[in-house]
Amino acid sequence: QLLRDIASYYGYNEFLTEKLFNLFSVSEAIEFFEANEVPRPVTIRANTLRIRRRDLAQALINRGVTLEPIGKWSNVGLQVFESTVPIGATPEYLAGHYMLQAASSFLPVIALAPEGNERILDMASAPGGKATYISALMRNTGIVFANDANKARTKSLTANVHRMGCKNVVVCNYDGREFPKVMGGFDRVLLDSPCSGTGVISKDPSVKLSKSEKDFQLLGDLQRQLILCAIDSVNPESKTGGYVTYSTCSVTVDENEAVVDYALRKRPNVELVDTGIGFGVDGFTNYREKKFSKDMHLTKRFYPHVHNMDGFFVAKFRVNKPTRKKDVQKSTEVDAATESAVVEPGPLTGFDAEEDQAIIDKWERQHVLKTKGIKIRPKANNAAKGSPAVPAH
Repeated sequence: QLLRDIASYYGYNEFLTEKLFNLFSVSEAIEFFEANEVPRPVTIRANTLRIRRRDLAQALINRGVTLEPIGKWSNVGLQVFESTVPIGATPEYLAGHYMLQAASSFLPVIALAPEGNERILDMASAPGGKATYISALMRNTGIVFANDANKARTKSLTANVHRMGCKNVVVCNYDGREFPKVMGGFDRVLLDSPCSGTGVISKDPSVKLSKSEKDFQLLGDLQRQLILCAIDSVNPESKTGGYVTYSTCSVTVDENEAVVDYALRKRPNVELVDTGIGFGVDGFTNYREKKFSKDMHLTKRFYPHVHNMDGFFVAKFRVNKPTRKKDVQKSTEVDAATESAVVEPGPLTGFDAEEDQAIIDKWERQHVLKTKGIKIRPKANNAAKGSPAVPAH
């Protein structure tokens, strides 16, 4: 009856009400649902490539903005209380002095802790808040690959990269599951995974009614595939890195601890390490009938009713070089769900160079003929089946 009353009062479907209610004690659950009805504070991140936070704060105060530092945990964040000017259209904003960015979205980058001259992948980066923050922390050295699977969203990503003066960022448009096939060997990878959005209900109330059990199953499958691809994209022999940060703007266990536990089981050369974030609630080591890795307490959860920021989850992995033969076999076998394999450093074996060269030469000859507009006759067995000749271009 209580669940039905909460669902009816706050406007959730019963499935999601029960899912969220089970995360907390009764009194805390009510606080959580109540906090989702109140908007989170507006926060901005000073772009240290262009300006110091103190100078930005002074410039905005002079324009009639009331603000203060976001908290001791961030040296670039500012919380805006009220403003007489639109905060997303000031000359400072247009000049790239700051980014409108939720406080929770600082956290995965703080956990990733990028260093100068590294090669970093942000797997799902639009609209670019995290990628530009990484670039600023690296002082425009090294290289950041800002990837997003949605081509339409790469427009805003590219615009923000230019506005913020990030010269070490390359924008790319791949499905995250194509890594490391298209590119690998990164020092660090940030995966802010697509999720149900149960941590940002105050921004997107449509979540209350739109999510079903099937949605969580599909998202869980995608997240499991992406996290293995993220791990496989890291160079375990990196001198400075070898880290993966996994985060979601969701509070459900299915999308957080369950996914992290799956990654630990599938990749034995991976271990959880401390996120380096000085606050937050420890992740669940067990939840209802599920038992997770004993290291799960190293992950961090953030709640709207506790930390006054969007619900969020952050985990940090260290990718070690597979040592035991058993580890190598387990980590390199192609996972049925992902068809992704670890790219092992060192000399390649099992390839016939002469045979490969013959195939390369054949295709190069065909390519030259095609470019000259010469039709290439199909092989006799294809012709017998009635397959058409390759048209000239």
